Formats: sequence, structure tokens, C-alpha cells
Amino acid sequence: MLRKKECVAMLLAGGQGSRLYALTSNIAKPAVSFGSKYRIIDFPLSNCINSGIDTVGVLTQYQPLVLNEYVGNGQPWDLDRTFGGVHILSPYEAKTDTSWYKGTANAIYQNIRFMKMYDPEYVLILSGDHIYKMDYDKMIAAHKAANADCTIACMQVPLSEASRFGILNTREDGSIYEFEEKPAKPKSDLASMGIYVFTAEKLFKYLELDNSDPKSEKDFGKNVLPAMLNAGEKMQSYRFEGYWKDVGTISSLWEANMDLLGVVPNFKLDDRDKVIYSRSPLAPPAYIQGEVINSLVATGCEVEGKVVNSVVGTNCVIEEGAEVIDSVLMGNITVKAGAKINYSIIDEDVVIGEKAVIGSPIKQALKVGGKTAGIAVLGRGITVKKSGKIPAGEIVDKDV
Repeated sequence: MLRKKECVAMLLAGGQGSRLYALTSNIAKPAVSFGSKYRIIDFPLSNCINSGIDTVGVLTQYQPLVLNEYVGNGQPWDLDRTFGGVHILSPYEAKTDTSWYKGTANAIYQNIRFMKMYDPEYVLILSGDHIYKMDYDKMIAAHKAANADCTIACMQVPLSEASRFGILNTREDGSIYEFEEKPAKPKSDLASMGIYVFTAEKLFKYLELDNSDPKSEKDFGKNVLPAMLNAGEKMQSYRFEGYWKDVGTISSLWEANMDLLGVVPNFKLDDRDKVIYSRSPLAPPAYIQGEVINSLVATGCEVEGKVVNSVVGTNCVIEEGAEVIDSVLMGNITVKAGAKINYSIIDEDVVIGEKAVIGSPIKQALKVGGKTAGIAVLGRGITVKKSGKIPAGEIVDKDV
């Protein structure tokens, strides 16, 4: 008897993440640390298992080593299955139709054999750079109820920001009559979240058509979804009301970390409803002798200085007289005595020398023109010497 899965999830995790600059110089964007003990990919993987989806293909390409090691056999997310589970899917060489992934649709197309191996009725397409909790099972149920060929998750955004997204123009029943990719003059405030449910048969058909079109950019938003609409396929919207943020930029990554500190009431990771799982290493308890105000401090940290309105990852040391304010420290960071960190994101394995100054207070930094609205960024493995200075808005990926 043929074994099959009702739904297979395909997680796009191969993008370069160039807008995160130094943070993605050596790792894929979904492997970037978040919220003191997580990585971005923890969210879609946890959402899958919380929604009853136990077969997930993770499509990697750019700098995959850290991400591959982190996902491993999927055990932290209960995805270590003998049939199904999590699978890392990298580009590979075959006789025909294989190369580096050319776009989101081409990446999925190159893995049609993986999906067909489970003979699914539905395929869920996800992005690996979003922070949110979502019950995909409800979205699949809505897709079934509407007898749709494709269902697109969406949420309302300010009309002034709508041109940054793929925009859905819908009828009263939620059916989609037009899809516009980043329109200059949007007609609607319903933004696509980059989360799609396809009836598998239809997905395979349109991926094959898209692959045979030499003029296509091999992209879902630009090519596959408009082609389905033009062909008269039934396209349905699915409204999401919870917290969701695309953390593809320095500013949005900083904002999402700050949202954990209580600014957004419906965004909490410490509740027992739909737990976000992680491979975060077991660490000793945090040792806090200094002052911590409105901050998240992970296990294994030693704080003798001052931490205000910040997110501090595992095994960070903040020495006496050091200050960390309005900042994100991703893990294994030493902040030497007297150093000052303001309005910054600092990647793992960084050493900040004595009396060094990183960034500027928020009110000053926001007045600084240029890069990322004044957020200072330090990449992985950097050492800042004693009394070194990193101005607001600077993005650094080498020792200072």
C-alpha cells in the first residue's frame, strides 16, 4: 500500500539576505539568531509541527553550513521521522533541468520529485525569513472549504506601505481577481505574506509551464500566481490577524527583537500555546549582579554591568561598568568593562574591548542619515579593540 502525506511543506531558505549585510556574510538568513535563544528558521519549523505537518523540505543554497548543522535531523521540532520529517534540499546536478535555484518558483520546481515522493494532496510554500506564529491547518481547511486551487495568506498593511508587498485585490467572498507584485499605486491594503497553499496537481502543472517559459523570471509573485489567475484558476485569500514581520532588513530585525519586550501585546514566546521550539544549547543559569531593565537575558549570561531595553543571547558576558541599551546581542559576546553599546545589533562570537563605544543613543542615531536608520551592526567573530568606536549606522564585518 502506497504511503502518502496529505500536505508537504516546502520552506524557502536559500536567499542571500543581502539587506542584513554583515549578519549574513557567512550564514544563511534563516540561521540568523533571534530573541536571545532562537534562530529565524525556528518559527516556520515550529509552526509546521504545531499545525500537524510533519514533512518539510528546507531548500538551501547560500552559505548553508550553519543552517544545515542547526536543523540536523529535526529532533528539536519533532521532525525526526522515519517517513517524512525534515529534509535539507540543496541544488544538485542531474541530466536535465538542474542548476542553482533561479528564483522561488524554480527552487520548488527542481524539487518536484521530492514532493511527489509523498503523493500529497496539498503543498504549503513558506519563506524562511519571517517571525510569526500561525496555524497552517486552519489555512488548509479554508483552502479546502473554498475548493481553491491556490490560497494566499495576507494581512492588512498601511496603504502608504503597500507598494513594498505583493498586493491582493479581492472580491467580497475573499476570492482574488488580481495579484500585483509591488505596485507603484496599490488598489488594496491586503499584502501577501509569502505563504501559499496549493492543490498539488495544480502546483506541479504551473511549475512545469513556468519552467518551459524562457521569458519567465521563475518567481511565484511575478510569474506563477499571475499565470494561474490569467488561466481562470480559483485563487483565494486567507486573512491572518496575528503578529507577523519580515525580518529581511536590519531595521525590521531590530524592531522584531524589541517587540518581544512587551511593546506588542500579542507577540509572546514564553506562553504554552503553540510553543516555538529551538536547538538552543543547554546553558547554565544567567548570573546577574548588575542592573537589568525591561530586557530578555538568556541562560548562561553573566551581567555585572547595565542592560536596558535589550535582547541578550546565550553565554554573553557584560562586565562591570559596561552598558547595553536598546540593542540585540546574539550570543557568545563579551562586553568589556566600561564599554557602551547603544541601538545596535551584534552577531555571535564578538568581543567588545574596554571603553569601546558602539552606536549612539536612539534619539541621536535616528538623526543620522544613511544606513539603516542609525542602527550599528557588527558581524560574526569581530573584535573591537580597547576604546574603539563604531558610529551610528555603521555596518562592520572585520576587526576594528
